Amino acid sequence: MSSLLFCTRHLANSEEQMLLAEDGPDLIHSLDPRRCCNINAGGSANYKCGEEKNECLATYESLDYLPSHSEAYKKWLQEKAYRTDWDRWLLMGLIGIGVGMLGFLTHQIIDCLIKLKWKLVENYLQNGNFHMTWICILGSGLAMILVSSGFVVFFCPAGVPCGLPEVTGFLNGASIQNVFNIKTFLGTFVSCVLAVASGLFCGPEGPMIHLGAIIGCGLSQLKSDTLGIHLPFFTRFQNSADKRNFITAGAGAGIASVFRAPVGGLLFTLEEVASFWDVRLAWQTFFCCLMATFTTDLLSSSLDGFVYRGHFGFFEAEKGILFWVKNLLDLSILAFIPTIFLGILGGLLGALFVSLNIKINKLRMRFFSSISKLFLRKTSKLLESMMILVCTVTITVYLPYFFPCTPVRTLRTFQLKNNTEITKEFKREIAEYTCTPGTPWIGPDGVKYYNQTFNQAAALLAENGRRGIAYLFKRGTHEEFGYTSLFIAVAFYFLLSCWTAGSAVASGLVIPMLYTGALYGRIVGLILVSIFGVQTNGYGAWIDPGLFAAIGAASFVSGVSRLTVSLTVIMIEITNDVQSLLLVMVAVMVAKMIGDWFNLPLYSSLLKLKCIPYLDSEPFAGQRKKWLNLELFSARDVMEPCVRVLHLKEKIVSLAQLLANTSHGGFPVVYKSEPDQAEVFLGTITSSSQPLCHQSEKCNLGRH
Repeated sequence: MSSLLFCTRHLANSEEQMLLAEDGPDLIHSLDPRRCCNINAGGSANYKCGEEKNECLATYESLDYLPSHSEAYKKWLQEKAYRTDWDRWLLMGLIGIGVGMLGFLTHQIIDCLIKLKWKLVENYLQNGNFHMTWICILGSGLAMILVSSGFVVFFCPAGVPCGLPEVTGFLNGASIQNVFNIKTFLGTFVSCVLAVASGLFCGPEGPMIHLGAIIGCGLSQLKSDTLGIHLPFFTRFQNSADKRNFITAGAGAGIASVFRAPVGGLLFTLEEVASFWDVRLAWQTFFCCLMATFTTDLLSSSLDGFVYRGHFGFFEAEKGILFWVKNLLDLSILAFIPTIFLGILGGLLGALFVSLNIKINKLRMRFFSSISKLFLRKTSKLLESMMILVCTVTITVYLPYFFPCTPVRTLRTFQLKNNTEITKEFKREIAEYTCTPGTPWIGPDGVKYYNQTFNQAAALLAENGRRGIAYLFKRGTHEEFGYTSLFIAVAFYFLLSCWTAGSAVASGLVIPMLYTGALYGRIVGLILVSIFGVQTNGYGAWIDPGLFAAIGAASFVSGVSRLTVSLTVIMIEITNDVQSLLLVMVAVMVAKMIGDWFNLPLYSSLLKLKCIPYLDSEPFAGQRKKWLNLELFSARDVMEPCVRVLHLKEKIVSLAQLLANTSHGGFPVVYKSEPDQAEVFLGTITSSSQPLCHQSEKCNLGRH
């Protein structure tokens, strides 16, 4: 069934009926994953799995989410007393608290490492010594990447970074090994914080989804084969269905914690991750996301850089809302025109990003697979990550050298609202780089002014992604950034983030996608300002580059991931800009429709590239280079004529030969009550089951 993943073509009803009226399709071979795993989505993306990928596909087995209705199961149901789900809710709360603490720890470590890294070169920057700045930044970054990539390549069991595609495939029913291993957890966490702090154009969002899923798996199962721990608590949840639900909740809590967006985390799991959903799981996932966001906000309220700052339990809007937009704007219907244009641009650039990233990953996989020695292959992956960092640091350090210091041109109307804090605000946020510090003075009108200057390229490239996005989203900063700095930043961020995604470090793409979209969105806003000028009246206040930066960010994320509902809610939660809700919805919908014309979403493309079995909600089967809807067939069309069956008692040699010569995940068990009667189907047994074997060299299958 795994090759159903690769069938996305649609035919007219007449063509389907005509094909069915002929010889009859051979669904057995069309659904065989060993035959091929080719897809053609939108006529532009072709992925062909080689022999090694076919062998990899054959190793996957499906998870049994529904229990077999055996006599033992029915007897257990009869003896089971009615009980409330208090323990399930308790576990959901514990998972949310654990993910929230991990999210807080991740952000704190990343911020501390970034501050420490740039503090080391503060004197060199003030003296204009770019060479020593580059050496120090590159040296500290290479040390981080060496550990980050080393943990993934040499410590994690899979040897490659796992993330959202693996979690999605597992929740869809594919049994993927070592995805929720304790070593995978430690390797992903260390690699994530060091990769983001090193200066690579990446974020912690994707790894946080994976880490949240691992916490959901670990706390619900309370056992670890690696550590040899098997605790006798919550044993009723040690089954595939409950394990799946807790992993789903943990993944949603990861998004909720990293973005402080509980509703967005819930909707993200529904729209992108989960394949099995019900109302009860929605409530429990919502509670888990709530606890994750609350825990992260509670710890962030009083701790900064692991130092207690006081005000425990006091939630400041500036800390709780990731990219807080302080000044909402009145909108006009004319704002929908550039919004639609941004949606089209986001869909086109998003499709280009997906296509380019898949090509890079295919080239990367082909190159590494050509290296026969395992140690050299792993070392090559590590060296590639270091090479990406060298390019990134060189650009972020030397490129601002070619940009002069420009004054801060924040509109006076926005300064008047908080003129006592304006100096502190810009000194904290704008990258001064080599610019001389400014001096404040009180004007004749009693307003406090500040002649601070900053480097545009440094503010966009040298800072981390979260702070750069905050610069771009800021309202009332019509002329803070010019065309040159924005175009250069969007070009380098697009290419380097596309190259970084898929390398041997645990990294996320959401922050780079938001940043790239915010950059070209601000360019569109700056074009409007150049045409119509800076509008200070109420009817023209919507012509603000900060507004279109937020819309552009949403459009590019949608163009790459094809998310709609969850993305819209997340954008509102991370900006608090309810006023632009309709604009974000329009941009997201247009970007998704445009992107779907060209190729599949990025995470679906990665699923196919990695040949992870995934069954679409509307699967299609291939027949004579055509794709047919499976609803046109019955169960007999997918049945083999010669079925390998097992009897209640089998010899060990027969079982060994059967498992060695077949790749099935399970076999039917039959029984003859009398020699002259027909065989009766009793049930199925999976290939991973352990039948009772005796010294008579026969195994009893009827006791399982």
